[in-house]
Amino acid sequence: MKIKSIETFVLSDKLDKPFYFSQWSYSERKICLVKLTTECGIVGWGEGYGPADVLSAGVKLLSQYIMGMNPLENETIWDTMYRRSLDYARRGVLVASISAIDMAVWDAKGKALNVPVHQLLGGKKRDIITPYATGLYFREEKDLTQALADEAVMYKDLGYHAVKMKVGMTLEKDIEMVHAVRKAIGDDMKLMVDSNHAYNLREAIILSKAIEEYNIGWFEEPVSPEYYDQYAELRQNTTIPIAGGECENLRYGFHQLFKNNSVDIAQPDIAACGGLTEVKKIAALASAYGKEIVPHSWGTYIAISAAMHFISNLENIPGRMFNSNFYMEHDRTDNDLRDKVTIPDFEVKNGELIVSDKPGLGVEVDEAALAKFCL
Repeated sequence: MKIKSIETFVLSDKLDKPFYFSQWSYSERKICLVKLTTECGIVGWGEGYGPADVLSAGVKLLSQYIMGMNPLENETIWDTMYRRSLDYARRGVLVASISAIDMAVWDAKGKALNVPVHQLLGGKKRDIITPYATGLYFREEKDLTQALADEAVMYKDLGYHAVKMKVGMTLEKDIEMVHAVRKAIGDDMKLMVDSNHAYNLREAIILSKAIEEYNIGWFEEPVSPEYYDQYAELRQNTTIPIAGGECENLRYGFHQLFKNNSVDIAQPDIAACGGLTEVKKIAALASAYGKEIVPHSWGTYIAISAAMHFISNLENIPGRMFNSNFYMEHDRTDNDLRDKVTIPDFEVKNGELIVSDKPGLGVEVDEAALAKFCL
């Protein structure tokens, strides 16, 4: 079995209602998908996280080096792409291009062998994952605080047991919003906060201490990802678990996080950190340092399903008879590229996600819908 072609699709959709977070505003969703086709007609789909046009160019650059290779040999394919780009792309968007191709390779490999990706990863350790709703972005509202509280209640009514909200506006406003959301959802729903590295260390400590009483599941990206030592210092000044890593690439970036004791929870994005081949190595490294993993996931159900298969295979750290829930990010912001182009083989019911056993990633792509959104 050989790779016959690798195609990229840059998809775009204007949002009816823009939303924003601590760094910038979204008025459209734009995503790069990858379609890998073998000589025997098997198709694998992948997805990259980052600027779609740049990702697409990276995929086209890398594809020439792996054409004709066997998708069953995912590590050899990955190493070929990595070595050809090492001198100028040890970090950043080209790693996301590698990730997108790698994801498509795993999907094709699973379909060729008629097994789900979690089996290829080494086996399913759990059938049920707890998805948390990602939403509560900033938007233009007469009363944003009340609107966010109402949105959080909506997720609770849908059965979610956990929700993540944005912070990073101002310290005063953040404290007000976190208080309102916690009051609205009660104490029986897990609540996480994410500032997208909006704060310096002093501000992050102030915010952490102010919201500790609201039983926060984790504080995500509190400071800039460059400041490993500041992450570690913040951990010493709060009882809230510290999470980060969506901006990290490869096992080498995560090694820096772990050896500096920067995080309690690592958040590799499979569509950006190096793909499933590399995130398996990151998981082994996290195990050696005793760190939890909850992948970051932002995109279509291709990337979300890759995270599902990966999480189902994660080992328990530490192992015990009654293990804690394993969480998975489930983006709930408006995204027709996710909801109309990709069709997952799972659904969230009563706050639980049943892991798919369908071959490959278990995602179907509506190519008619894909053509509608393709630039």
